[in-house]
Amino acid sequence: MAVWCFGSINIDHFHVLDHLPAPGETLASRAYRVELGGKGANQSVAAARAGAPVRHLGAVGADGASALFELEAAGVACGAVQRLDGATGHAVILVDLAGENSIVIHAGANREMALVPVLEALEEAEIGDLLLMQNETAHQAEVAEAAMGKGMEVIYSAAPFDPEAVKAVLPFVSILVMNAVEARQMQAALGLSLDEMPVETLVVTRGSGGASWYARGWPEIHVPAFPARVVDTTGAGDCFTGALAAALDLGAGPEAAMRYASAAAGLQVGRHGTAGAMPRRAEILASLGEGG
Repeated sequence: MAVWCFGSINIDHFHVLDHLPAPGETLASRAYRVELGGKGANQSVAAARAGAPVRHLGAVGADGASALFELEAAGVACGAVQRLDGATGHAVILVDLAGENSIVIHAGANREMALVPVLEALEEAEIGDLLLMQNETAHQAEVAEAAMGKGMEVIYSAAPFDPEAVKAVLPFVSILVMNAVEARQMQAALGLSLDEMPVETLVVTRGSGGASWYARGWPEIHVPAFPARVVDTTGAGDCFTGALAAALDLGAGPEAAMRYASAAAGLQVGRHGTAGAMPRRAEILASLGEGG
């Protein structure tokens, strides 16, 4: 099988600060770097490094050559990525010395891509392949519906949270992944409890509180967070989701896949960066005590 990721590709601009700025405050950056990012690219790299064959569906602008180079270097197939005029999506990420962050995003090519090439690329997908999605691109509901029609499992990371986008995509979702804040926002938007969500499987991540898998008719599966020395939380949720998809694609059951994803996220938060900080399969297995 394979993991297809329909998602954003960003160029991330990182600034390390003593603390996150207050309104009207100007701060000097301790350090600055540029990396590949975007929730889609992060999840593609996480899934590829975690051991799955990954194909990315998305778009870059005229300045996107370096982003594509980094994706392909991580083992992500990018033949279906659209090359557009204009700007690649980008983010400005402020990280304080405790590892907390604030992020500003410009969508760029992520919102300007055409639908038809995405649907044409999905014609090569097979029954049982996985589609990863997030909330940083155009055409989400149409692509999710097409994937479901092909017999793919659709894993939807509902971030950044947008209630209307989530409502449009939910009818075509197999696994909905949200953090605890997004889960509360979703319950408020729909007026439903977690066990009433209109989706087959719901995964809720809670940072240091671990993560839970809720499936209709089955008891909750909870896995604890792996002990970690937190350096930078940026991309931790993307790491968890990408590694979860890889584990499921490789045939793991829900509990094993959740533990695998939790171990991956525990490694990732101990490093600086986003896509470049995603751990490899051998590292994840070692963290789990399973060796190579």
